Amino acid sequence: MKCFQFYVGDKKEEPKTVNSNSVLSSSSVLSDREFRNSRLECSSQNASDTSTESRGRSQFPSLSDRPSNLRVFTFSELKSATKNFNRTTKIGEGGFGCVYKATVKSGEDSVKKIDVAVKQLGRRGLQGHKEWVTEVNVLGVAEHQNLVKLVGYCAEDDERGIQRLLVYEYMPNRSVENHLSARSETPLSWAMRLKIAQDAARGLTYLHEEMDVQIIFRDFKSSNILLDEQWNAKLSDFGLARLGPPEGLTHVSTAVVGTMGYAAPEYVQTGRLTSKSDVWSYGVFLYELITGRRPLDRNRPRIEQKLLEWVKPYISDSKKFQHILDPRLEGKISRSAQKLSIVANRCLVRHPKSRPKMSEVVEMVNKVVESSIGVGNPEPPVKIVEPTSPESERKGKRRISDTKLGDGSRLVRMWSTKLINTC
Repeated sequence: MKCFQFYVGDKKEEPKTVNSNSVLSSSSVLSDREFRNSRLECSSQNASDTSTESRGRSQFPSLSDRPSNLRVFTFSELKSATKNFNRTTKIGEGGFGCVYKATVKSGEDSVKKIDVAVKQLGRRGLQGHKEWVTEVNVLGVAEHQNLVKLVGYCAEDDERGIQRLLVYEYMPNRSVENHLSARSETPLSWAMRLKIAQDAARGLTYLHEEMDVQIIFRDFKSSNILLDEQWNAKLSDFGLARLGPPEGLTHVSTAVVGTMGYAAPEYVQTGRLTSKSDVWSYGVFLYELITGRRPLDRNRPRIEQKLLEWVKPYISDSKKFQHILDPRLEGKISRSAQKLSIVANRCLVRHPKSRPKMSEVVEMVNKVVESSIGVGNPEPPVKIVEPTSPESERKGKRRISDTKLGDGSRLVRMWSTKLINTC
């Protein structure tokens, strides 16, 4: 994992008063050698070291124990809706499997039809099935305007094999990552980015603080934030979510999974998971919105590949700060962006207990939005049409995919599943 280094071992607590403008400059980055060594450690773990989670036990209560409005689809119904999973209906592909656009009958009105996204479980065996179960159990009971709605699911076992599918509300404006990409024809305005920051923070606040149980997202990133028809941002892909520790306990120890560049350093180093791990990831995301850059980009010069390391020399100097702003942003937004970077720095404090709760982050982002009135309205992006050459078209076809921790055994560090008492 290439992120900020976190000291492993006995250490005195750091003071809770933090200079938010100098947070990043006090952190160091794991070297390539250290990361390779951590991968070797991961691959050397034997079966007896794996956590309960890695052996397939669900961390969530059974969906049948709680009320749910999810629809149960048949495989033949979804097969027909996706035209036999025809590639012309395919709209995405990830670690879970392929996603297809389809039209199904509305559950409330049999005559009315609605557009949906159908995600089909790839042939990844137990791990994929476990993520499928987690998604159903989380989104089956979670309901919030900033979470993608799960319409229903399909679970059939027959002579054709195991069929596991999830049916979501259709999000026509794709992910935030799509629009932040340098190849995007519809760059997001600054006002739209601030609105997305608000929406995403509200979604995490709901998961952390407003449900009967605490849910830690564990894979918060721009590609998991989708935009609906009105460009509202919603969190998606809960396959790696975990229940937070019960009251009186500090953290849950579990397998280290996630995406390089987003995972909190203490989680990567120790396997100790808390809601503050999501807060760190949110801080990284804010710098994505500010710079338009990915957290880790191997296609850039070496000194610019790691986003958080690259921005450090610029964030404390108002004159230099404009050099890290996304060049596609227009207008006088430097002051507003600097205020948002202060929020990001609060989220990126090395000591997790010193990071704010997401409800506090929402308040801070709201203040940035209020003070930024006049920098533009959160209107839908306007498509930019630029002349293309054969060479640029070839470059445009290159796909830069996220590297996930946990996709393969070499990148998974297993820890015993246990709850640590605060006493």
